[in-house]
Amino acid sequence: MPPHCDSMDGPVVRAAREALEKHNVDLALPFVPESASHDVKAAFEKAVRARKANTDARDVADLYFYETVVRLHRAGEGAPYTGLKPAGLDVGPVIPVAETAIEAGSPNALIDLLTDTLRREVAHRFERMQRLRAHSKDDVASAREYVEAMLGLQVYSHQLYQAMKSNPHEGCHQHHHE
Repeated sequence: MPPHCDSMDGPVVRAAREALEKHNVDLALPFVPESASHDVKAAFEKAVRARKANTDARDVADLYFYETVVRLHRAGEGAPYTGLKPAGLDVGPVIPVAETAIEAGSPNALIDLLTDTLRREVAHRFERMQRLRAHSKDDVASAREYVEAMLGLQVYSHQLYQAMKSNPHEGCHQHHHE
């Protein structure tokens, strides 16, 4: 999931909210591992009962259900649950484009954004390395700076390649926008 999967406007809470509104727990279940289905169903039943009391009870019950689904979602990915985050957090430039691509049924805008960013980043790092290479014969400090840039480009490229080939759901919570 995107970095906002633990936020109040993220896809997990949206699914939990829809499950309560439509009185259909199945709408939230795809966001948790099968092993957590029983816990989600139990939390759903408690929330549904509590929602009937009054507005305050409804708000508390809804929040309890959202927290349960998000906590079990994160546990399913081996990520810690650190509470629900407020809506409207800056998720960076990629998530909104990815969401729009999903809604539009076309990956083209997302592919363009990622490709353009990759092209700029690799070119920038390569040009820096080339500049440093020109001065690398001047002294050891210059040579060291070149070697760091050269190896840095290789490691950066390797990590990008691994990220591109990784399981799409692996570690979704470790890439929070800073």
